[in-house]
Amino acid sequence: MDYKKAGVDIEAGYRSVELMKQYVAKTMRPEVLGGIGGFSGAFSLDAVKQMEHPVLLSGTDGVGTKIKLAFLMDRHDTVGIDCVAMCVNDVACAGGEPLFFLDYIACGKNIPEKIAQIVKGVAEGCRQSEAALVGGETAEHPGLMPEDEYDLAGFAVGVVEQKELIDGRDLKAGDVLIGLASSGVHSNGFSLVRKVFEKEMTPEGLNTWYDELGGTLGDTLLTPTRIYVKALKAVRNAGVRIKACSHITGGGFYENVPRMLREGVLAVIRRDSYPVPPIFRLLAEKGGIAEQMMYNTYNMGIGMILAVAPEQAEAAMAAAKAAGETPYEIGVIADGEKGVTLC
Repeated sequence: MDYKKAGVDIEAGYRSVELMKQYVAKTMRPEVLGGIGGFSGAFSLDAVKQMEHPVLLSGTDGVGTKIKLAFLMDRHDTVGIDCVAMCVNDVACAGGEPLFFLDYIACGKNIPEKIAQIVKGVAEGCRQSEAALVGGETAEHPGLMPEDEYDLAGFAVGVVEQKELIDGRDLKAGDVLIGLASSGVHSNGFSLVRKVFEKEMTPEGLNTWYDELGGTLGDTLLTPTRIYVKALKAVRNAGVRIKACSHITGGGFYENVPRMLREGVLAVIRRDSYPVPPIFRLLAEKGGIAEQMMYNTYNMGIGMILAVAPEQAEAAMAAAKAAGETPYEIGVIADGEKGVTLC
């Protein structure tokens, strides 16, 4: 008896590491010390020493049940982007610069080529957010997970100067809300998505073309979560002070927008201020989902919301556009009980 006969292939683990090295190398930053394969990732804090009061920020998340679509479509190079996005967007909306990222892959069986494709996506997400992929873990769980399935989670660390933390403390009535367009459903609400499209959750069903989507159902749903790190940095570099920021994830508008507000103010958002992507309309119609529940579950086409002073709204919009985003002026801050009103 040996470890391989028990279901864990050590040699496959070594091969996975060798295959992923080419992708990891593309994420390196000058602060990274050493290479992949050590017991820990080393990251120099010399640059942080130049800050007056550096504050570390962290974020951790996974991809959720969206990962089921990757299994069905046998496409594994995009869910890693989702995993990174869910973590670094949280860091960025507090004003932070993501520094490094680590991933954790649990699988029923280590298939090196599949693991390398997953890490390829993680590395791409790190590249988009300018975070270094300094380490990770791939764990085989024979008998606990089916051989052809895996789960993916990650952890990001960032830094911000304390005085530049985005915390909503200075919000006031009249401040403008700017929404940055999402790339689709992102990585939340997929248990409901899979229930609505239960009959389509096959390779054939996911490869069905929908005219209203301009593509197949699978391609539309598997579109990676948009990463807003560079856009928020561009807005700040344009001299705009972001007073508050919300990453629209699970819980949609109703749960996430209040998290950016101080007591005594509310967010008033106009639903007709931007186009809702067709996938959300299809979801609502096919699933018979009430509009309020849609806004309480999904991003509805807006992945990040910024609050800025009215005189800086134009500059913020221009900077976001220059960074490749599609921004919309979607509402205002008003005096009132902390919360969000959709009108």
